[in-house]
Amino acid sequence: MTRPLRIAPSLLSANFARLGDEVEAVIAAGADLIHFDVMDNHYVPNLTVGPLVCEAIKPHSSVPIDVHLMVRPVDALVPMFAQAGAGLISFHPEASEHVHRTIQLIRAQGCKAGLVLNPATPVHVLDHVLDELDLVLVMSVNPGFGGQAFIESMLPKIEAVRRRIEASGREVWLEVDGGVKAGNAGRIVAAGADTLVAGSAVFGAGPSQYRSAINALREAALQGEPA
Repeated sequence: MTRPLRIAPSLLSANFARLGDEVEAVIAAGADLIHFDVMDNHYVPNLTVGPLVCEAIKPHSSVPIDVHLMVRPVDALVPMFAQAGAGLISFHPEASEHVHRTIQLIRAQGCKAGLVLNPATPVHVLDHVLDELDLVLVMSVNPGFGGQAFIESMLPKIEAVRRRIEASGREVWLEVDGGVKAGNAGRIVAAGADTLVAGSAVFGAGPSQYRSAINALREAALQGEPA
């Protein structure tokens, strides 16, 4: 059965001097979500943006803001991002002392909850929490920097997560982030993904090309979509 496909441009690759305009431009070009990467220079070796920036772009976004927390600890920031306008909040199990409690905290704030699997994070971390999740994010690069190349060995991992989701009988989104582009989107979707995070593949060509970049991703992804 055909699954809905979502494209989530990552603001990590946007022009930070004009983020509000960038958000509006990619939404007008067909974005389904805005992916918002939060890095703390502790859990990952980079430092990006916090709740104030999320709050600042919220009035510019008519689609959900998909917040990816690459931080440790997690729980203190969850209410702050929920109040700042996040629609979804995802975190890494390695960064939480109590994964189930963090999921409950996110949902109690009125947001959809996601769990993020790094390339070396085993899929079995989902075994006792999948029934509480709205989204699983498979990292196809190691987190911390944009512009990295897709790790091909993540395709079987995406397939394994899709099997778990199908077995659960729930509508859990399967998102993939890292090196996603038109050249591999079909294979990523064929493996089971339904939500594609793309940074440089969307923002790299400049505002005049956002629509064509998103359309190219969508068309390539749909070629790999299971019938």
